[in-house]
Amino acid sequence: MLGTTTTLKVQTPEGVTFEIPLASPFSRCLAFAIDMAVVFALTILLSQVINILSISTSGIPVLGRVFGDFGTGAAIVLQFVVATGYGMVTEWLWSGRTVGKRVMKLRVIDERGLSLGLKQVVIRNLFRLLDMMPSTFYLIGGISCMVTARCQRLGDIAAGTLVIREVEITPPALGELIGTDRNSFASAPHLEARLRQRTTPGEARIVLDAVTRRNELDPESRLELFARLAEYFRRIAEFPEEITIGLSDEQYVRNVVETLFRRASV
Repeated sequence: MLGTTTTLKVQTPEGVTFEIPLASPFSRCLAFAIDMAVVFALTILLSQVINILSISTSGIPVLGRVFGDFGTGAAIVLQFVVATGYGMVTEWLWSGRTVGKRVMKLRVIDERGLSLGLKQVVIRNLFRLLDMMPSTFYLIGGISCMVTARCQRLGDIAAGTLVIREVEITPPALGELIGTDRNSFASAPHLEARLRQRTTPGEARIVLDAVTRRNELDPESRLELFARLAEYFRRIAEFPEEITIGLSDEQYVRNVVETLFRRASV
């Protein structure tokens, strides 16, 4: 590969840098092969449904003719519709993951380290037609991944996205992180569950790095960083005042980290 990098560096306004590992062309190829198998199976299933509808309505001239004509043309467009729709639906509902990416522990994110937007999901999947040329050999997309610095196919470049590896994070020493004997968030388990559900692995990694590396920051940057993080996570899952009263922004973020990683250490 020419001039490629293996990590995405995300820098906050306070000057703190976080690194996220990028997916390799090989792992992306394996994920794509799995997804193509799923698409092939879905295409066959839908083709069978169309054939059954065509046969079952043959006794009704109008409906039989409609489904018969659709069945004839479906062979041309069905693969495109299923392949494109499959990628859009799964990446949007599963936060940048398809079946293949789940198996290979990959995820699509915004190239700035943010979560995906719907527009980006649509663009990168529509460009897949171009990336798969010639025919379905994925030659253009493969060459693009090999020669671009961050292993991006044309769809990624157009949508401003990257494919990253999801790595297992070693559970931190929770008692040292939160600095108290008990996390007050634990008294609202339904809100903790909402916080876990709405936090992406990338966000969890960033907030963990912020807590573990907080002593590397100067006091002013440290205050500003934790104020921003606390504000962001308050919007994700707002805990009642009786739980958060008296908590500084930094302690609030430490509670967030303890909540996100507690299950991994139980």
